[in-house]
Amino acid sequence: MIRVLIADDHKIVRDGLRRILAATTDVQAAAEAASGDEALALVRVQDFDVAMLDMSMPGLSGLDLIKRLKIEKPKLRILVLSMHGEQQYAARVLKAGAAGYLGKDSAAELLVSTIRKIAGGGMHIPEAAAAGLVASDRPAHESLSDREFEVLRLLVEGLGPTDIAERLHLSVKTVSTHKTRILEKLNLGSTAELVRYALEQKLV
Repeated sequence: MIRVLIADDHKIVRDGLRRILAATTDVQAAAEAASGDEALALVRVQDFDVAMLDMSMPGLSGLDLIKRLKIEKPKLRILVLSMHGEQQYAARVLKAGAAGYLGKDSAAELLVSTIRKIAGGGMHIPEAAAAGLVASDRPAHESLSDREFEVLRLLVEGLGPTDIAERLHLSVKTVSTHKTRILEKLNLGSTAELVRYALEQKLV
């Protein structure tokens, strides 16, 4: 039996995922978490074959959560299930330690087959992400560090420097420094321009 941890801050999403897994004979929804911190706490005390994570949750989330989970349980297989564009996010989550990336609009059959695949040691790299990995004309945001990318994502979601500092366990000054570097690297002049850039690049 493949034991799966479902981590998503929306109960209706968790309920839907649990029902999908309940229809199988070999995949079990072993536990649920509504935040990254809950997911990390569960992984520390229980053994799972696959952790299925949303990219955006309260507390620890995204790339930081993937890296922390891999530190706690190096053999844990991680599947990111997200609404964010595959080409823009998949490469980063795979580099951070995830074994697969799926859009939330994927069919139930694909979700189950992907869980089985990565639980067995395989990888799931979406075609759009694979194309992005080999593209020579990479977009400007790919020059950002993982931390800068996380700050960008939270800025675009509407969080201010203080909220981002609390979410990422950083000082407000450090967040402001990251924001300045992000704008410089992307050649943008304001948060409003950053939001417009993110929309154009399908980062939201």
